[in-house]
Amino acid sequence: MISIDCTIIVPVYFNQDSLKPLYESFIENVFSVNKALSFEVIFINDGSGDNSLDELIKLKSTYNDHKIKIIDLSRNFGQVSAFYAGYSHASGECIVNFSADMQDPTGLITEMISSHLNEKYQIVIGTRTTRDESFFRRITSNIFYTLMKKLSFNNMPRGGFDTALISKDVKDILLQNNEANPFWQGQILWTGFEIKQIPYHRKQRHSGTSKWTFSKKLTYLIDGVLGYSFLPLRLISVIGVVIALMGFLYSIVIFIYKLIGGIPVEGWAPMMIITLLLSGTQMIMLGVIGEYLWRNLSQTRNRRPYIIKKIY
Repeated sequence: MISIDCTIIVPVYFNQDSLKPLYESFIENVFSVNKALSFEVIFINDGSGDNSLDELIKLKSTYNDHKIKIIDLSRNFGQVSAFYAGYSHASGECIVNFSADMQDPTGLITEMISSHLNEKYQIVIGTRTTRDESFFRRITSNIFYTLMKKLSFNNMPRGGFDTALISKDVKDILLQNNEANPFWQGQILWTGFEIKQIPYHRKQRHSGTSKWTFSKKLTYLIDGVLGYSFLPLRLISVIGVVIALMGFLYSIVIFIYKLIGGIPVEGWAPMMIITLLLSGTQMIMLGVIGEYLWRNLSQTRNRRPYIIKKIY
């Protein structure tokens, strides 16, 4: 069996136009610079609805390269599931996750490998200091990672990260966790290994539009918070105590009014306000508890996080 020094995992979802330039950039900025090392690149086609799979097959045929492995999933399971599909088939002593949209410089991989081999870091991440993206994407990203840092991971980089190198040992730990709704970045930070951060500038997409929608970001945020923090449940308890205390005090006020002169008829507005506030608060609480219960059910079902249709 051929020994592999580094595996590069690339999830693919509607990236047909950037795949060939990306691989050519790997050749120029990674393979040729690290000639003493052996590489494999695992492309995971995550249910792309364009010609991404055809482009990958053509790419493999064009370069006739044993470095390229293609995993075709049966449908779109999401980026994180694609990562774990790649982990399960990675042979490298270290593994790098990389985006297919060419927003991240491929030269970053060489810096990561150097930090891993020479400085013995088990985890090396690329942190985005600046980015050529719209104001809306920048502000939502900042809000997302600020909340994650405050609620779940105090070691979360301010701008988050999408590109990371992990050692084979860390990869094995992530696979053993077998979480139903994994928060990939959180799992890496959770391991507790010392992390090297390499700052870089995130460029505009090479082609196409991002499929990382606001709803997907929100779902991922909920997974990160509920999967690694009990703060929402504790917040529910605190709110419950505060509301109960306010209700107790208000009942004393009503009792006093009754003793000194009766209760005025004009009470519809405050009663409706109290009713709506309490019912709204209760629905939010039930929703948070339901999210925890749903994740527990999903974990208990132990369904496969992805289905592989074919491996090239």
